[in-house]
Amino acid sequence: MTTDIPVLAPLRRSPVARRKLLVFTCFLATAVTLTPIVMMVLVAFQSDTESMQTKPSFWPSSWHTENISRAFDLVPIGRYLLNTVIFAGGTTILETITAALAAYAFARLTFRGREVLFGVYLATLMIPTQVTLVPQFILVAKLHGVDTWAGMILPHAFTALGVFLLRQFFLGVPRDYEEAARLDGANRWQTFIRVIVPLAVPAIATLAVFKFISQWNNLLWPLVISNSDATRTASVGLQVFQSTNGTQWNLLLMAATITTVPLILLFFLTQRWFVKGITMSGLGGR
Repeated sequence: MTTDIPVLAPLRRSPVARRKLLVFTCFLATAVTLTPIVMMVLVAFQSDTESMQTKPSFWPSSWHTENISRAFDLVPIGRYLLNTVIFAGGTTILETITAALAAYAFARLTFRGREVLFGVYLATLMIPTQVTLVPQFILVAKLHGVDTWAGMILPHAFTALGVFLLRQFFLGVPRDYEEAARLDGANRWQTFIRVIVPLAVPAIATLAVFKFISQWNNLLWPLVISNSDATRTASVGLQVFQSTNGTQWNLLLMAATITTVPLILLFFLTQRWFVKGITMSGLGGR
């Protein structure tokens, strides 16, 4: 007498059925993820009246492409996008440099208390960002960094997550490569630059993409530290847009669509490095 449930038994026996179930699950998850984005784009091209209806029809009756120019006229979206590139790009460059150096030290250098120090460093990941926001702001304010690029970028140029990710990759690199370079006369710095860094390009690219995306969407710190259009990022600019122009859903969502396009392009340009980096640098180190 079998204990198999009749409905589930064919799924366990048939690879085709399992594959179809997997495809359906992936399709359902993709649809749930993309639905808000598609709705945002559709409403962005609606008229003012249509977007403010009590029961809106998300498919626009007519496409109002002039909403793009109207959104740019109401707030300096171009300036906000440039500021976001500077902020996200600056923090990304600095973190990849500092994380690579610190990760190599924790992975290859031997010094007293290394493991304890690394454990304490990783423990900072458990501290919510909101807890350190006020002390961080007070420190930056005392250093006259409010509404400056240095005050915006430097506090986010060092994170334990980046060090952990790269350290795991460096631990997986055979020491034979470094020993061969040392035998050829290279010092530790030359070994790091000429041997380790080229091998770690996928991992570094993954870290850079993660960092850039997170900082592009960062709202809390730029909102606190920025006081003018000279340093406001796109996420803060959307808040300014809503507060100054009211809830004009079509224009607000058009501005949100414009600020989302660069991230979509970034993903398509870097997806090969992104997937390769996830595969090679993941958590498989020793």
